[in-house]
Amino acid sequence: MFNLSGKVAIVTGASSGLGADAARAYAENGADVALFARRAEKLEQVAADIEKMGRKALVVPTDVTNEEAVKAGVQKVIDTFGKIDILLNNAGIAIGGGVEDISEKDWDTGMNINVKGPFFMSKYVVPHMRKAKYGKIVNIASVNAIIADKIPVLWRHNYNASKDAVRGLTMGMAASYAQDNITVNSVGPGLFESEMTEGTLFKNDDFLKGYNFNTPASRPGKRGELNGALLFFSSDASSYVTGQFITVDGGATIV
Repeated sequence: MFNLSGKVAIVTGASSGLGADAARAYAENGADVALFARRAEKLEQVAADIEKMGRKALVVPTDVTNEEAVKAGVQKVIDTFGKIDILLNNAGIAIGGGVEDISEKDWDTGMNINVKGPFFMSKYVVPHMRKAKYGKIVNIASVNAIIADKIPVLWRHNYNASKDAVRGLTMGMAASYAQDNITVNSVGPGLFESEMTEGTLFKNDDFLKGYNFNTPASRPGKRGELNGALLFFSSDASSYVTGQFITVDGGATIV
């Protein structure tokens, strides 16, 4: 049920971290993968890993906040593979600070990458899925879509707002496209080590102690531990599951 053989997946933010891990997981389970991100050299490294598995990889250097670039990138995938079965909207950024501190420019940057990116990608992928009467869209939200931090150094009001917007977009699309055999779901990772967190949260010992104390698993997520949820939502194992939001957080949001 989790087999992705014959499927074509797009992964945004695929140059490093959770996105690169997800792209490799898709390939390990049989999919060919189109890799979207701004850093071409990083994408080439991920593509090499995928090709070693015997799968095809397409590098598509793209800024997901640029509509014309997204449109051209999606067309390149269609021209190369002929279809798109899976879209993982993973590209994201965490802008720190409260509403008193965030500049308008930073606010717009966070919203553009975290919300406009999935919007643009979906806008140009969904028509191909509707035509094929098949599609699996997975949006990466965050536990911070439903929980927040009271400690000032950890305030991320833009991140809270943008990731909850991703949940709302997921529900709206799910309701609209279920009749086309397209499922749309979102995943809320807890704390994982990535390019986004390793230089900030993972360097804050007080935060880590508090996180580990308050999280039932008593630790952050390990590389690869997000992949099970992504594969579930991206495969026919979730054929009757749509509009859902699942957290992968070691239980952090239940206590």
